Amino acid sequence: MLSKLVLKNTFLFLVLLIFSCGNSIKKEEEKDSMSIKKETILNEIKTGADNWKVYLPILKTYKNIGVVANQSSLVDLNLEKEQKHYPSSSKTIHLVDWLIENKINVSSIFAPEHGFRGTADAGELIKNGKDTKTNLPIISLYGNNKKPKPEQLKNIDIIIFDLQDVGARFYTYISSLHYVMEACAENNIPLIVLDRPNPNGGIIDGPILEPEFKSFVGMHEIPVLHGMTIGEYAKMINGEKWLKNNIQCDLRVIPCLHYNKNIPYNLPVKPSPNLPNTQAINLYASLCFFEGTNVSVGRGTDKQFQIYGSPYLPKSSFNFTPKPNEGAKDPLYNGKTCYGEDLTKIEKINQLELKWLIKAYNQTPDKSKFFNSFFTKLAGTKKLQQQIESGQSEAEIKKTWEKDINSFKKMRASYLIYEN
Repeated sequence: MLSKLVLKNTFLFLVLLIFSCGNSIKKEEEKDSMSIKKETILNEIKTGADNWKVYLPILKTYKNIGVVANQSSLVDLNLEKEQKHYPSSSKTIHLVDWLIENKINVSSIFAPEHGFRGTADAGELIKNGKDTKTNLPIISLYGNNKKPKPEQLKNIDIIIFDLQDVGARFYTYISSLHYVMEACAENNIPLIVLDRPNPNGGIIDGPILEPEFKSFVGMHEIPVLHGMTIGEYAKMINGEKWLKNNIQCDLRVIPCLHYNKNIPYNLPVKPSPNLPNTQAINLYASLCFFEGTNVSVGRGTDKQFQIYGSPYLPKSSFNFTPKPNEGAKDPLYNGKTCYGEDLTKIEKINQLELKWLIKAYNQTPDKSKFFNSFFTKLAGTKKLQQQIESGQSEAEIKKTWEKDINSFKKMRASYLIYEN
């Protein structure tokens, strides 16, 4: 009887011990979880624009400031609690408004493709004008005036550049960066680039642009996905002496804080009208090749760069009908039913995908009408079209890029600011 009682008490003791240990472990786990959350909050990513304690003192030493900006040029007010005079409901403020609030004398705004407010179609002529809020003059850097003219820079002492790039060669903000750097170098004007994370991280993939195919949708001998932030890219333009006559710009990059390229980064606003969300930005480099074919990438829908299709592809359960909307006043196949594929739900991709392009080509009955002349500009080479037409597989095509990509990676390494 006594031995049974001892056994029972021993069992109860062990249960209480395990329960106590379990609670202790749970408390430690909760403590660790709280620490992680606290660390995450403390180390919240700051863009170059948010890193204003570095660049505002510099700008205050100059009289007249030019700003290259669009709707993505935002400063996050929540990161700086001492800005008490802003309403608690405010989360961001436009860079231009932020500079004016801080007594910086902004004299001119330069607007890239899609305009200062970011509502114009791809390729649409952007006219000079005035910002209705600040009454500042807006100078277009698209159309016939891709590079600031000396007379447009006459009274400017320094330029600050803040555009959100997406890490793809044919996204024209890096071409605008090139021309702004060149104009600054020629006119002895310092340039500050406010860096922003690359939403496609450090992905490097695609054919290297060949010199004879340079255009505004591809100015430099780099792969389609370059795996750099716009600040790192500015350093590479300068360091490799890609500006005209090998001149170099008086450049300073204001870095992001608490950022590396392995951290997923979702943009707070769409960088252009037809990149409405994270999925579109991730698929952009792969689907943009369709812009050089007879296949729609969903312009004129609410799923731009997340779907593809045309009236010439086989009829299927998935179809869409493009109609005019913001950023696509006259979309390809306006009012016509397009058949293709819906990619809105697929997993994030970490490379340049050719499978959709190859599939659409193979399914198009009249292949002679599939490609147009713009495809070569986007690819930066004639080889890609020839490879697809000859029936090469995606793996075979990618094999031909390896040597050039490895050379690019070596060159790129010396300009990196953040860990890959």
